[in-house]
Amino acid sequence: MVEKSNVPEIRFAGFADPWEQRKLGELVDIKDSARIPNRCWKNAGVPYIRASDVSQEKLQGTIFLSEETYLSYAKVTGAPEPGDVLFNGGGEIGKAIVNYRPTPIYVQGGAVLYAKTARSTLLHELFLVSAFESQSVMSNISIRSAGGTMRHFTLKPANALPITVPQYAEQRQIGQLFSRLDALITLHQRKYDKLGELKKSLLEKMFPKEGEVFPEIRFAGFADPWEQRKLGELADSFEYGLNVPASDFDGIHKYLRITDIDDETHRFNESDLTSPLTDLMKCEQYRLAEGDLLFARTGASVGKTYLYQSSDGLAYYAGFLIRAHIHDDASADFVFQSTLTERYRRFVSITSQRSGQPGINAKEYSEYEVPTPSLSEQRLIGRLFSRLDALITLHQRKLELLRNIKKALLDKMFVEGE
Repeated sequence: MVEKSNVPEIRFAGFADPWEQRKLGELVDIKDSARIPNRCWKNAGVPYIRASDVSQEKLQGTIFLSEETYLSYAKVTGAPEPGDVLFNGGGEIGKAIVNYRPTPIYVQGGAVLYAKTARSTLLHELFLVSAFESQSVMSNISIRSAGGTMRHFTLKPANALPITVPQYAEQRQIGQLFSRLDALITLHQRKYDKLGELKKSLLEKMFPKEGEVFPEIRFAGFADPWEQRKLGELADSFEYGLNVPASDFDGIHKYLRITDIDDETHRFNESDLTSPLTDLMKCEQYRLAEGDLLFARTGASVGKTYLYQSSDGLAYYAGFLIRAHIHDDASADFVFQSTLTERYRRFVSITSQRSGQPGINAKEYSEYEVPTPSLSEQRLIGRLFSRLDALITLHQRKLELLRNIKKALLDKMFVEGE
């Protein structure tokens, strides 16, 4: 009977044999290199790959060797070839990447090891990279890493590393699947990063700089100078939140705390929903409505903002937040976006200074001066950024979904092993 522990939960059709536990050094040669003195480092030449280069998944290198230095060291220790797998022995230990560079590289001894998978018929390079992300191999690397704060994974434990493998044909299919999944994750990460940079650029150019009354970019048909209006003129009221404990989410009533506001998107992060532990019949004044803009008032998150949207459901806001309800002759979307600008960050940095922990109270927030155009221009700007935020959130969710899929497949397509 096949041992359940040697068969993955999910596998490609046509494969039924149990996986075999081996030592990494039995399947492929593991190599180390020399540490090359700083005096030999150059600004151009053969890339000298360190652990930080592998972690960033870039093998261009930031430090280089002359061809003469490279040849003299490679002659003694050897050097990675295209198709070999590089993995970190220091820094982000176990981080692995296939070397696809057609031109020579040299790796920093002790910091980066490499497996000679280029000519191996026992271990596929893409399978090995994926295996280094599996829980079983990661745990074994952690156990076998020496040192205290600065841990390292050396040649001897790397050769003895337990790894459970199927036949080569199945390895290839598994490796190719995860390689395609990684490419898709990278694609969405790049789109997400580009949209984030686009938004940052537009925030700089579509709001006037300090001391100016015209933005660098604006919609056609608008030419009037912007006015300085205090936030207190744009909001009906400033109110502190509900000071009650959080309890398990009841499925309806959401409790919004500082920690529930995503640091990057400023959206409601619903990964850990709670409900207020109180009689909510008496708390209608703390229920959020369209046009409500929240400000964090104390601590490391001071200044963080969130604009309530009806799609976030029935929600109440907690005591370390201040609510400003933006009235109808201003655009709540526009005012919210103005709190993401460099001007606002400077206001928070200066105003929040306290003898104890940083903080900004309701009166101080009400005094913040918002550069403001006409209502019609506000609405156009707010709508533009709202759509851009929706696109950014879409790619963020796709990224999260793809990463969760990858995590699940790593759990189910690899054998637990030792």
